[in-house]
Amino acid sequence: MIENFEAMLASGKDSALLRFSLGNAYMQSADASHLTIAITHLCAAVKQDSDYSAAWKLLGKAYVANANIDDAKTAYEEGIRAANAKGDKQAAKEMTVFLKRLNNVSN
Repeated sequence: MIENFEAMLASGKDSALLRFSLGNAYMQSADASHLTIAITHLCAAVKQDSDYSAAWKLLGKAYVANANIDDAKTAYEEGIRAANAKGDKQAAKEMTVFLKRLNNVSN
C-alpha cells in the first residue's frame, strides 16, 4: 500500500488526502523508523489543508509515539480548532481528551 501511495506522490498527485493516507500507512507499519516519515507526510497534509481535523489528530498521535509531547499538544490544539470550525464534534472531543491526558502527564 505504501508503495502505491508513494508512486502516486512521485507522479505529481500530491494532496492533503494522499499525504494523510501515506502518514496513516507509515504509522501502521511495524518499522519504528517509519514514524518520522509518517510525521513528515502528516505535516504536509495539514500544511495543505489546515482544517483537516483527522490529519491533525493523527499527527498528534504520531508526535506522542515519537515522544514529542510539545508538538503533540500543538497538533491537538490546532486539530480542536479545525474540528470546531467544521462542526466535527466527535474529533474535537477526542482531541480534547488526548490533550488533557498530555497536560496531566506533563504537569
